Amino acid sequence: MSERLQPGDVAPAFTLPDADGNEVSLSDHEGRKVIVYFYPAALTPGCTKQACDFTDNLDVLASAGYDVIGISPDPPEKLARFREKESLKVTLLADPDKKITEAYGAYGEKKNYGKTYLGVIRSTIVVDEHGKVERAFYNVRATGHVAKIIKDLGI
Repeated sequence: MSERLQPGDVAPAFTLPDADGNEVSLSDHEGRKVIVYFYPAALTPGCTKQACDFTDNLDVLASAGYDVIGISPDPPEKLARFREKESLKVTLLADPDKKITEAYGAYGEKKNYGKTYLGVIRSTIVVDEHGKVERAFYNVRATGHVAKIIKDLGI
């Protein structure tokens, strides 16, 4: 089980491929706040709802100084299909070995229909412009989560 991040922690650095295979690093966003969200799988109903919500609110978040990055274990090719099919505007990154997902505390035990298994825990980490964790939300719901973040951040 990975350790959950707390406000004030330094956000773990990462460099991961995006949907086009280009490397994207957290440090590329230095000086801006970044909402990093972790989701289990592209092209599934809940993850699609969440990605579409972030896309629909991207202008509001960007004008408040936030960039949005979604991370899943999917390969870049699947992320590209996801982006095209749903017209997503958020940056999608591939973490197939789940090292970054674990570093952010977004991988661990889950329960579904009475079974316990290991998997990606739907989580959102807000990183400030200095690379520190501002807020950390774990076990979030796909529906309504973006509206809750906007409210919590006072946007």
